Amino acid sequence: MSQSPMLSEFLIEYPAYFYLLVGSLGLLVGSFLNVVILRLPEMMQREWRRDCRALLEIDDGQEATEERFSLAFPGSHCPHCQHAIKPWENIPVISFIALRGRCSSCGTSIGWRYPLVELTSAVASLVVAFHIGVEPALLAYLLFTWTLIALAVIDIDTQLLPDDVTLPLLWAGLLFNVFWGPVLPVDAIIGAAAGYLLLWTIYWAFKLATGKEGMGYGDFKLLAALGAWLGWQSLPIIILLSSAVGAVLGILIIAVQGKDRSSPLPFGPYLAAAGWISLLWGGALSAILLGSP
Repeated sequence: MSQSPMLSEFLIEYPAYFYLLVGSLGLLVGSFLNVVILRLPEMMQREWRRDCRALLEIDDGQEATEERFSLAFPGSHCPHCQHAIKPWENIPVISFIALRGRCSSCGTSIGWRYPLVELTSAVASLVVAFHIGVEPALLAYLLFTWTLIALAVIDIDTQLLPDDVTLPLLWAGLLFNVFWGPVLPVDAIIGAAAGYLLLWTIYWAFKLATGKEGMGYGDFKLLAALGAWLGWQSLPIIILLSSAVGAVLGILIIAVQGKDRSSPLPFGPYLAAAGWISLLWGGALSAILLGSP
């Protein structure tokens, strides 16, 4: 975290305040991630429709009447009764508990995923803080963590990994390691290239063999971003972890939900989880699973 020497010394001397600060920040960011997860896919779809109308030279007046829609507008509201959510109704987790998981206006149930994302963000932030400590790099790794949470949930919902998120994550990883990060810039650059090419090769090998697409291009870009942040040395453990967890959970989902084996399953959440685990414990896992020093 970027802070003055006096603040840094204070947080080191009184770690309870440090973890309280990080946990609170994680909750607040988790609330914002809920907005990103819900609205970014819709924003992408609206942009695609505008591009299609422009390409086909369709002037149906729809664009002129389309309501402004962004991460900031319209304000948070109940999707059922359009009740504008007041600031005190939007306190992460606490408001959900106080309102008993229901809209204060119409009583419609609020999805459990909202507080779950907030809690996941807070807990993951605390784990990263415990592992990294009061260091300038902490803020970068928190941003890395929060971005992976958003990407994972968006992929679960829509089977999309937006370029608006994956590409900035990739460039941020490269720049971080060029100026401040622990990974050598050359290892970060090779990691980005190797991450993309690895899944790109698997994609085309699978498509040529079966005639089907086994994954999306967003997965290539996400693994490239992970390689940029963690270096090419992290790629084997990320692929191993994500593939193993994906296979086990995929079988469970098919068995429990009765889905067809050909039904597509998002791979992004497994990559994101494996990348985050590799950030914290990659060295130890590589030594155990791959026998690397």
